[in-house]
Amino acid sequence: MERATEATTTILEVRCVSCGKGFSSGKPLGTCPDCGSILSCRYDYEKAKETLTREGLRGRQKSLWRYREVLPDIAPPNVVTLGEGMTPIVTLMSGLLLKDDGLIPTGTFKARGMAVAVSKAKDLGLTKLVVPSAGNAGAALACYAARGGLAARVFMPTETPQSIVKECVQFGAEVVQVDGNIGDAGARMRTQIDGYFDMSTLKEPYRLEGKKTMGYEIAEQTGFELPGAIVYPTGGGTGLLGMWKAFDELEKLGLIGNERPRMFSVQSEACAPIVASFAAGKDVPDPDYPDGTTVAVGLRVPRPFAGRQMVSVLRASKGGAISVSDSEILGAMKALAGEGVFACPEGAATLAGYQRLLDAGSIARSEKVLLYNTGTGLKYLDLVRRTPNSRQGFIV
Repeated sequence: MERATEATTTILEVRCVSCGKGFSSGKPLGTCPDCGSILSCRYDYEKAKETLTREGLRGRQKSLWRYREVLPDIAPPNVVTLGEGMTPIVTLMSGLLLKDDGLIPTGTFKARGMAVAVSKAKDLGLTKLVVPSAGNAGAALACYAARGGLAARVFMPTETPQSIVKECVQFGAEVVQVDGNIGDAGARMRTQIDGYFDMSTLKEPYRLEGKKTMGYEIAEQTGFELPGAIVYPTGGGTGLLGMWKAFDELEKLGLIGNERPRMFSVQSEACAPIVASFAAGKDVPDPDYPDGTTVAVGLRVPRPFAGRQMVSVLRASKGGAISVSDSEILGAMKALAGEGVFACPEGAATLAGYQRLLDAGSIARSEKVLLYNTGTGLKYLDLVRRTPNSRQGFIV
């Protein structure tokens, strides 16, 4: 069996998605120093397609590192892994597909991005990493930093579930809690960098590379016949952009054609900047979009850094954006639990969003649709209430 560290990358450079300037992956990178936009890795796809084939994937280890040709250049001893990736796609009773990243290390899809980003940070000689987080990204950073022998500091809103705060502490991270949302946590973080390297969403290039493996896995697990639509919970948007990048790369590798799933973003009614900008026909979310609170704390991102890119993906895919209420999210958590999936509120929001999209005629019941559950509900037990007179014992 292959080891995760036996990666043969074909990376060429890291390139700005806006101005196109290229940079070497041999030194730490944040955003583009010229225009401040997102940096993204570019590979030699002609070389990669020699080995990254359907046949070549057979027998590789069941983790995201199976796509080694299109992941960053990291020396084998510096790969920090817990076997993340290749989570199952289950079929719900309704016929919907659900990709369940609640079964990944740390119980959240954030492990994908952090596994790759922390590995690259270690490879570059960085020793202290920091992130603002609504919860799960911080937990994933704390976990992989501990695994890699690095120091971690996490800035979190005070509303972050205590289970996640304790998780970070248990992994040895320093936790700083801040009144407000993730933007407020980020603002505080920037005043207390203290030599730590910033691992914020899309403000370094390698979390995106880990997240794009979501798209690679969906393609491989569906026999390279992509679903007609993907319904995805959207906060910072790295997963949405990552999947779209994966589909572009898969076409370059000759593994799929030019057809794409329609991408649908689901947000909370309390905090839906992407929904608002999409509905208004705007390319960029309102920079003054008001904050709001929701049970799905990972969706409380009123001013996402990559808002323009997120809206662009939705439009290019001929998809859309929908918002749902907290009561719908809690009901969807209960419904999924009835099928054996204990989804986090953000993941459950996709089921609520799917129902709204059906009602609006945006998705047909006959379509092949995949919902993405981004994490386990076990971190949100405070949302579960016991009712003494209920025969079932518990309700959400």
